Amino acid sequence: MTPRRGRLAVVLKGWPRLSETFIAQELVALEEAGIDFEIWSLRHPTDPKTHPLHDRLRARVHYLPEYLKDEPLRVLRGVLSALHRPGFAAAWRVFRADYARDRTPNRLRRFGQACVLARELPPGSLGLYAHFLHTPSSVARYTAILRGLPWSFSAHAKDIWTSPEWELREKLHPDSHGATFGATCTGFGAAHLQSLADRPDRVDLVYHGLDLARFPAPPERDMRNPMAPLHLMSVGRLVEKKGFDRLIEALALLPHTIDWHWTHIGGGALGKDLKVMAQAKGVAERITWRGPCDQPEVIETMRAADLFVLPSRVAEDGDRDGLPNVLMEAASQKLAILSTPVSAIPEFIDTGVHGVLSDDAPASLSHAIETLANDPAAAAHMADAAYTRLITEFRMAPGITQLSRRLRAMMGPTK
Repeated sequence: MTPRRGRLAVVLKGWPRLSETFIAQELVALEEAGIDFEIWSLRHPTDPKTHPLHDRLRARVHYLPEYLKDEPLRVLRGVLSALHRPGFAAAWRVFRADYARDRTPNRLRRFGQACVLARELPPGSLGLYAHFLHTPSSVARYTAILRGLPWSFSAHAKDIWTSPEWELREKLHPDSHGATFGATCTGFGAAHLQSLADRPDRVDLVYHGLDLARFPAPPERDMRNPMAPLHLMSVGRLVEKKGFDRLIEALALLPHTIDWHWTHIGGGALGKDLKVMAQAKGVAERITWRGPCDQPEVIETMRAADLFVLPSRVAEDGDRDGLPNVLMEAASQKLAILSTPVSAIPEFIDTGVHGVLSDDAPASLSHAIETLANDPAAAAHMADAAYTRLITEFRMAPGITQLSRRLRAMMGPTK
C-alpha cells in the first residue's frame, strides 16, 4: 500500500546517520504516535552501515540538492516558483539580512534548498520541524516564510554553542519569523535558549531518553577481580570535543600493574592523527579501532566491557556535547561510566553516585581509571545506580508525548 503523504516536513542535515540514533529513535516513536510526516534531508548518507532502527521508519525520504550546482534545473524551478509566492518578499528580506552577516556559500545554499523544498512540499503540508538549530532550521525557516507555514526545531549541542547569538535570537522571536516552538535535550541548553527567546515557554526541555524496548536486559555481571584485565570502551566521533586525544595520553600514564585494552567505536576526521598519537605514546597495540558500527554491535561490545569512557570537553570553537545518548546506552547494560562534567552530562550522572566525572586533564583521567580498576565493587555499585536512574527518570516515552502534543498544536486542530 502506498503510504499517505506527510502533513509535517521533517528537515534533517543528513539521513540516515549512525551517530544520530537519538533522531532515528525519536522519529520512529513519533510515527508510532500517529504523527504523519516525510523526511527532507539536506545531505545524502555517507555511513557504510545503518542501524536496525532506521529500517523501522516508514516515512518517505527526499533528498534536497546537496550542492546547488549539482541539480541546477531543479534549483532553477524552485527559485522561479518562489518568485511567484506571496511569501517571497518576506523570505528574501530575511535572507538578505542573514546574508549581510554571514556571507558564505553555505548561506546561499540554504536559501536555494529552501526554494526547492517550498516548491516540492506536498499539498496539505501543515508545518515544518527541523533537527538542529543551525543549517536545517535556516532551511525550514526560509521555507516556512515562502509557504506561509509554521515551523519548529529540536536543538542539541553544536548548533546551540557555535551559532551566532543574533541568529539564535531571531530564530526564537516571532517578529523575525522565528519558530513556533523549540525543543532541546538538556536543561543546560534549554536555559540558554530560553534566555534568548521572547518568552521562556517557547523552548521546551525534552530529554531524548531511551526506548528500552530496543535494548536487551543488562547482563549478569560477575564481580571483576582487580588483578584481571580491564576492558575499556568508548563510542563517539573522532572529533575535538570528544576528548579522545586526552584519553590516549591518560592511558599512556596508567601503571604497568593494570593490564588494559581500549576499544573505540566510531569514525571521524581525527582518526589518522589519533592513531599516530597512540603509536607515539607506545599504546597502539592496546587499542582496537572498530570504526563505525551499528547499534547491535555497540551493545554487544558494551556487554563485554568493564568501563565506558567518554572524556568530553569544550572545543576551541565552543562546540561541546549535550547529554550523549551513549552514556544512557552504557547505563542500560550496567556498564560503569567515566566521563567529564561538561555541559549536561551531570544532569544524568552525579559523580560518585552514578559514575565518575573527572576533569579532562590526562593525569586526572588516568587516576580515575586506575581508581575504578582497583575498586570493581564501587564501579559495579555506581553502574547499578545509573541503571536505576535510567529506567526511572530517562525513559523516552514522556518526551515523545510532550513533543507530539507540541507538533499537533503547531499544525492546528485537524492533527
